[in-house]
Amino acid sequence: MALHPVLDAVTARITARSLPYRQAYLGRLEEARRGGVHRAALSCTNLAHGFAAFPANDKLSLRQQKKPSVAIVSAYNDMLSAHQPFFRFPEIIKDAVRDAGGVAQFAGGTPAMCDGVTQGQPGMELSLFSRDTIAMATAVALSHNMFDAAVYLGVCDKIVPGLLIGALHFGHLPAVFIPAGPMTSGMSNPQKAKIRQLYTQGKASREELLEAESQSYHDAGTCTFYGTANSNQMLMEVMGLHLPGTAFITPNTPLRDALTVAAARRAVAISAQSPDYAPVGVLVDERAIVNAIVALLATGGSTNHTLHLVAIAKAAGIVIDWNDFSALSGIIPLLARIYPNGDADVNHFHAAGGTGFVIRELLDAGLLHEDVRTIMGNGLRAHASEPMQEGEAVVWRASPTLSGDESVLRGAAAPFSTDGGLRLMTGNLGRAIMKISAVRPEHRVVEAPAVVFDSQQAFNHAYKAGELDRDFVVVLRFQGPRANGMPELHALTPALGSLQDAGRRVALVTDGRMSGASGKVPSAIHVSPEILAGGPLGKVRNGDLIRVDGDTGVLQALVDPIEWEARGIEPADLSGNEVGMGRELFALFRHAVSTAEEGAATFGLPPVFADSLSTHSTLRATT
Repeated sequence: MALHPVLDAVTARITARSLPYRQAYLGRLEEARRGGVHRAALSCTNLAHGFAAFPANDKLSLRQQKKPSVAIVSAYNDMLSAHQPFFRFPEIIKDAVRDAGGVAQFAGGTPAMCDGVTQGQPGMELSLFSRDTIAMATAVALSHNMFDAAVYLGVCDKIVPGLLIGALHFGHLPAVFIPAGPMTSGMSNPQKAKIRQLYTQGKASREELLEAESQSYHDAGTCTFYGTANSNQMLMEVMGLHLPGTAFITPNTPLRDALTVAAARRAVAISAQSPDYAPVGVLVDERAIVNAIVALLATGGSTNHTLHLVAIAKAAGIVIDWNDFSALSGIIPLLARIYPNGDADVNHFHAAGGTGFVIRELLDAGLLHEDVRTIMGNGLRAHASEPMQEGEAVVWRASPTLSGDESVLRGAAAPFSTDGGLRLMTGNLGRAIMKISAVRPEHRVVEAPAVVFDSQQAFNHAYKAGELDRDFVVVLRFQGPRANGMPELHALTPALGSLQDAGRRVALVTDGRMSGASGKVPSAIHVSPEILAGGPLGKVRNGDLIRVDGDTGVLQALVDPIEWEARGIEPADLSGNEVGMGRELFALFRHAVSTAEEGAATFGLPPVFADSLSTHSTLRATT
């Protein structure tokens, strides 16, 4: 199937826009590649420190520099249910790498925080910045320069993007990402959401709410709704950085362990000492980034990736923006309905056909680049498959040609909708993102007076006081990365959902995030530029008529243009966001961060020097 012309055009536009930065990046990778086995560059003292604590045979292998050394970078902690299974992985990986003729070293750990624990709490203001902190921790782990490849253990929201950003800054090293898998299904997502609303309305007790939440989040593994964590896994699959079909195999099962072994062996097979050398900085090219955007849209994934994919691309010398997301959204069919875009969870999605089904359907429709390199070799078609266990080994078979449940997963010829359900919103309030795949058509357009707040807590206080039983657009200001780290704002969701269910026309406009669990209430989020970067959202006053049109992508304050131009930004006291719960440690991040549309990143594009623009690059020729 020929590529869809819009997909081809968007890719070409990104490639042209990125050319000097991508060339500079690949030039840097080639310079690192020329050094050969990197342990060879270390002095005897350096090297002795690097293997001092290892068993004799592994030490000899590292000393002789004839066998590949694989770094293990892990975001393990047992605070996160999704990451608790990683406790067992390093020994499995070390044994598997040894059997494959290499040596694995636990190179370092990274932070890993749970947004589910910090929602609505001060700690949530560290969440987005934890992504770049994880990238820096990954760089520290790899800085010892001992390695020929790396495996990365991570699942959740900022963690996989942070690991990948860190990996791309060491892009000459091959990278294999190894997930832990989702927990088994518990209480259904609609039932959980209903109890949350009842609690917000005062019709359910705290004990009933806690019991419902405990039945939902009940075991080791990823939360089963299709938020950022599970969107991460989908994107790693379609970018070719996972073994095929590995994303949604539950933890602590024989197949999960067998996939971990197979992934470790694959890292050896594509290491810098192998003829199949596959550096991650080459694999993650413009086509792979476009493929990731397509998969996000086709599955109704997390809006967090309108930040994270921009930052990931930037780390590889690739420049994308929300116009690219918008153009692709217009042609990408929605193939999956997973909560919050439907009732099913990711286990149901996996059973219905899962990632391999989605990849094959999009390939056959000309909506993915097939001619990419992945950790499996050349071509994305190998990832249109699912793993099975034969004895202790893993084998792959073609994904099913028919969906196992068309209420959850459909083919490209008969999708849930003909577009990806992501809207670029523009107008005199700035540029924003709206995820409409979970919003019913009758709720997508709201024109109502503004009610302005500067915190989630102030909004919820007004709701509980009975002040919001009417049509309105809540404008939640000073929630951008410069203001308070851009927290997720899900504390608003139960109240807004209850008001919408009661027949009120409500919407949200904010420079903060709603992210992976963005649901049924129309929400124009990530408004960019944020107020502290000169954005106009700070001009809104209580009572201004606001139009939020998810059908046409209009985000407009219906205020006389002369009056609007004359208005200033209302000041806000942000001192409460600057200290406590470690926030003072992240002051530098708040001062240095880019806009949401630029990835809300604290790092820039690769520097461009004249000698980095050479076209005579071995690595560049492979892209």
